Amino acid sequence: MKSYNKYKKVLGAIVVVLAFMGCSDDWDEHYKTPSLAQGSLWEAISSDTDLSNFARVIKACGYDTTLIGKQVFTVFAPTNAHFSSEDADALIATYQQQKAANIKEKDNLTVKEFLQNHIALYNYSVSSSSNDSIVMMNGKYQVLTSNTFGGESILTSNKAYGNGILFTLDNKVDYFPNIFEAMRKDPDLDSVANFFYSYNKYKFDEAASVPGGIVDGKTVYLDSVVNLENELFRDVGLINSEDSTYWMVLPTNEVWKERFEEYKQYFQYDKSINKRDSLTHANAAMALLRGTVFSRTGNTDASIQDSAFSVNAVPYSSRKYVYGSSEDKYYLYDKPFEAGGVFDGTDNMTCSNGQLMKAFEWNIDKKQSFFQILRAEGENTSRLDSVDKLSTRAPLTYTAVQSKNPFYNKISQNAYASIVPTGTSSNTFAVFNVPGVLSNIGYDIYVVTVPALAGDTLASDVERLPTKFRVRMSYNDENGEPLISRNWITLQGRLETTPDAVDTFKVATNIKVPYCSVGADTPPQVKIILDTRVSNSDVRNGKFNRILRLDCIIFKPHED
Repeated sequence: MKSYNKYKKVLGAIVVVLAFMGCSDDWDEHYKTPSLAQGSLWEAISSDTDLSNFARVIKACGYDTTLIGKQVFTVFAPTNAHFSSEDADALIATYQQQKAANIKEKDNLTVKEFLQNHIALYNYSVSSSSNDSIVMMNGKYQVLTSNTFGGESILTSNKAYGNGILFTLDNKVDYFPNIFEAMRKDPDLDSVANFFYSYNKYKFDEAASVPGGIVDGKTVYLDSVVNLENELFRDVGLINSEDSTYWMVLPTNEVWKERFEEYKQYFQYDKSINKRDSLTHANAAMALLRGTVFSRTGNTDASIQDSAFSVNAVPYSSRKYVYGSSEDKYYLYDKPFEAGGVFDGTDNMTCSNGQLMKAFEWNIDKKQSFFQILRAEGENTSRLDSVDKLSTRAPLTYTAVQSKNPFYNKISQNAYASIVPTGTSSNTFAVFNVPGVLSNIGYDIYVVTVPALAGDTLASDVERLPTKFRVRMSYNDENGEPLISRNWITLQGRLETTPDAVDTFKVATNIKVPYCSVGADTPPQVKIILDTRVSNSDVRNGKFNRILRLDCIIFKPHED
């Protein structure tokens, strides 16, 4: 495993300071503000010949008006000794090019990575015992000691002016990107970065902004705070946060292309789905990205050697509720550093909020992530499409398995549905939705039935009789139309339950559906149809009854 730790010492210092800030210094001494001098910060900077290159960048980006206003700042200005005229020219050229390309000022590299990296809101001064971490205008934390800022030497300090404090530095402070920013700086990661950044949106934060007065009946703000929002952060991980530490495994362009092309087949939509091509693109990409971010809060140095628990993983205590079984686990990877492990062979870069891990080989198996076992519970009415819909009677009942029952914990979620006949000569009929089924994945399908004793240990002999039933399947065609009943696919034409036992019937092997409805904001289009096939003579002879007790329907990705 390779590692590029250019910023490791700085990051370590920030972490230490964040943990202990405010503990070592006397509050009053550390935060007292020096006597204010005449004039503004801009007047002080623009009149200092040693700061002429820094001043040119400020002026070119329009920050001269910012530093002459009423708002209070602390500025850390690099002197000309190690910030040359050529450096200033390059930054100004970048600013102008990105402005002409209509890139928002908040994202303009010269503003974000240079100017705002040297300017903080509010007054900060230092004493002989200073050792603090302050937040810059770009949201980055920088370590401020009695004689250094961001690891660079302070030449002069605590120069107070009418709207803030001025420090001068021996050199400019390098910008330290977080994981979200670092991915965009690496040409090997263009594909994943372009996808992530396409979801960027900015929202004005009125509460955090500084009002400056009323003009034409509208509030004018001295400082307008605009926050970045990206819905993928909620789904994948807060990799833009400067307040947490993460590791993230990212595919190179070659890996992205290979896996993305493969994963598209699993998210094919019929013609009735609006923007189906966009859904295919988004869901194939997300199938690649979910489970790639790891919070170091939950993954200690010791525990992550044994297993890596991504932010998308479900704790053991909740898996039965989420997946239907405590044994199902996804987005959690054993022995991540060993050969073939999720971290094996990655090229690592230390970032301001953790570590970016560039993967040239993709070691996340799809059966560890989005190829999941699906369970449609019989008692879950949200999965019920219809039950004997021509009947005026309610033919479906729900039963919870009590803790003292011998079948307790032998039935999924300890509950089941009984599909009951509507009359003495009627067979039962029910249609169940199966959500989450992907297209072109081979599934093995199981139907699990329950005995009468699971609901009542005193069930009568008639109630305990077995039943006979068949299993059929339906899904949408290319136009989004469900198969008509005569075209339903028969998975098993005749099955018999076992008296007083839980039965698991494998009704299909490696069966595929052509379209999915995952993420399409439409009802599930894959349906399993169950109906009993018991004759009147079977009932009269006391061999079978017509009650089908359904625990669950299971779709399990086929093992090749």
